[in-house]
Amino acid sequence: MDIKNLDVNKKVVIPRPEVPETIISRPDLPFIPETVTVHLGTPDEPAEEITLSFPDYIKNVASSEIFPTWPESAIRANIYAQTTFTLNRIFTEWYRSRGYDFDITNSTQYDHSFVPNREIFANISNIVDEIFNTYVVRQGRIEPAFTAYCDGVNTKCEGLSQWGTVSLAEQGYTPYEILKNYYGDDINIVTDVPVQANFESYPLYPLRIGSFGQDVSTIQNELNRISQNYPSIPKITQDKEGVFGAETEAAVKEFQRIFNLTVDGIVGSATWYKIKYIYNGVKGLGELVSEGITAEEIESPFDVSWQEGSTGVFVKLIQYYVRVLGCYYDDIPVIEIDGYFGPETTEAVKAIQAKFGILVDGVVGIQTWAELDKAYKNIVNRIPESCLENKTIYPGYILSKGMADNNVTLMQTYLQKISQYYPYIPKVEITGVFDEQTETTVKAVQKEFNVGEVTGLIGSPSWNLISTIYESLPTENTENQ
Repeated sequence: MDIKNLDVNKKVVIPRPEVPETIISRPDLPFIPETVTVHLGTPDEPAEEITLSFPDYIKNVASSEIFPTWPESAIRANIYAQTTFTLNRIFTEWYRSRGYDFDITNSTQYDHSFVPNREIFANISNIVDEIFNTYVVRQGRIEPAFTAYCDGVNTKCEGLSQWGTVSLAEQGYTPYEILKNYYGDDINIVTDVPVQANFESYPLYPLRIGSFGQDVSTIQNELNRISQNYPSIPKITQDKEGVFGAETEAAVKEFQRIFNLTVDGIVGSATWYKIKYIYNGVKGLGELVSEGITAEEIESPFDVSWQEGSTGVFVKLIQYYVRVLGCYYDDIPVIEIDGYFGPETTEAVKAIQAKFGILVDGVVGIQTWAELDKAYKNIVNRIPESCLENKTIYPGYILSKGMADNNVTLMQTYLQKISQYYPYIPKVEITGVFDEQTETTVKAVQKEFNVGEVTGLIGSPSWNLISTIYESLPTENTENQ
């Protein structure tokens, strides 16, 4: 592989990096893809594309680039480098973030040699089967390193020399020692990396003001890092982590303005992948010397998924959506909103998954949540009045500080009235802007009426609580009787 023309702006092992259990299955944590799609040519050249299993792809690359007669340590070191290089391309979505629909090419100007239908050497095949779910990582980082390499004879580079690995192996170097010789002492080999379906990282539906979740955390983190290189992009410091508020919208709009995208503050597919492309560039994730990504950078207050046994305010949000769908569709059970993901919630979720053609497992993951969100918004104006305690229907997005719309005005109106009857609830002015005063009042209501976590955000649990309290207050006619 010749890395000179790479467009970049264009024995010691360790287990998976120590990260919270709730993010082990996150799409932004490296994994072994089930398949790889290979473009048989240079990136811009019209060419056939082949999709095959990840191990079969690595076996083909290794059989195309190294010799089966080499010492085993040399073979293993090369396979580690080839595997890690491929995972770096997939993890950074190197090509997909540039608008291509494949994972890697077979052009040695950019990537590995891959020869369709070629013979696979038996000893190489056996080694790949043993170590394909491992990768090289810089210490303290999570992403597969950019393990550049070349043959070391016809082409020389700053990375691994393939023929040089033979000499080192003959001197008794282990695969790990060979890799350290080329990539430095600060590397480890991550083992037991899970295999899962390869999918694009875009979260199935646009992110906009009021959205929440780990995908929002990802965008906030990436925009904040990009802003170091592009200072006109405002830092996101006041929005709650993982909640798409006014600050996040402002940062998205400025990013879109700089990079000639539609300036609407909505993170659709084009904006999502442009952010990823620029983020990868400023971090140098596709270069030998990389800033890297730490486990702390991808932490999020939101779970990847919710399932039986889960509790909390966001279980209440899920149950709200599930209950509303149950009120609307006869074949979905109507459940209680109690904040505990019990058997009834599981069965209702399974019914929803079956109805909308999703894997029926009773777990609310990325795909199920996206379907819940879409289905709710499709019926939000047709929810039966008897479904919920309150008559004021939740709009389907989180209200947070800095936002300004009719729903903020509505909540301020309700809160002001509530404060007249509950003196320990601070009064709020009706401005239409979710300001600090409004946040303080929301927190007071959440605390006083035990809605759950005191966040100052208005999601469905707080929306329903505020609406129910307001609707239960005496009317002027009642007061005059």
